[in-house]
Amino acid sequence: MSEAAVRERAIKRGWARPGAAHDRLISIVKIALPILIGIVVAFLVFAPLEDKQEVSFLLKKEDVGRAEERMRVQSAQYRGQDNRGRPFVLNARQALQQSSRVPIVEIAGMSAELDLENGPARLEAGRARYDTSQERVQVIGPIRLSAADGYRMVTHDVAVDLRGRRLASQGSVQGQMPLGSFAGGRLEADLGTRTVVLTGRPRLHIVQGAIR
Repeated sequence: MSEAAVRERAIKRGWARPGAAHDRLISIVKIALPILIGIVVAFLVFAPLEDKQEVSFLLKKEDVGRAEERMRVQSAQYRGQDNRGRPFVLNARQALQQSSRVPIVEIAGMSAELDLENGPARLEAGRARYDTSQERVQVIGPIRLSAADGYRMVTHDVAVDLRGRRLASQGSVQGQMPLGSFAGGRLEADLGTRTVVLTGRPRLHIVQGAIR
């Protein structure tokens, strides 16, 4: 037998000897391997519960074309400017846009804030349709207007031009102003100049001494 074969046979006998390095390695693996498996399983179980996780997915193009809704948003906000560069903000509790081809947003829980010459004004309504291309709001049902200088108005089924700060109703109106109160079958109003045109049996009640 050659010298190299003798050395290789001695190494193998030493490796197989009881209590040698091979036995110590097996004993370590028997303990460490189950622990490692447990850690991996725990990670796979609890990883989806992490708050900061990234999810990747593929979306078929034909599925996008059949989507019933383009966008539904909770607590949406739209910002713009009027014809004189004054800002306005339109808030919605819920906003839904059916299609990117139609710039109409269905709004539930609407409020709009406008900066006027004598202070801010606020519009509130339950339901509305917002035309994003024209900056116009069509209110469905009642709407309330309040201004910082004492103007109050309640009407329904109103078209609001946010850029022009104009408002026109299709229903009856009741309101208050520093001079007194007014009512009518319908109205057209310029919110910037506080000009109100009433039609349909308009009534005006002036409180004497209200303005001195």
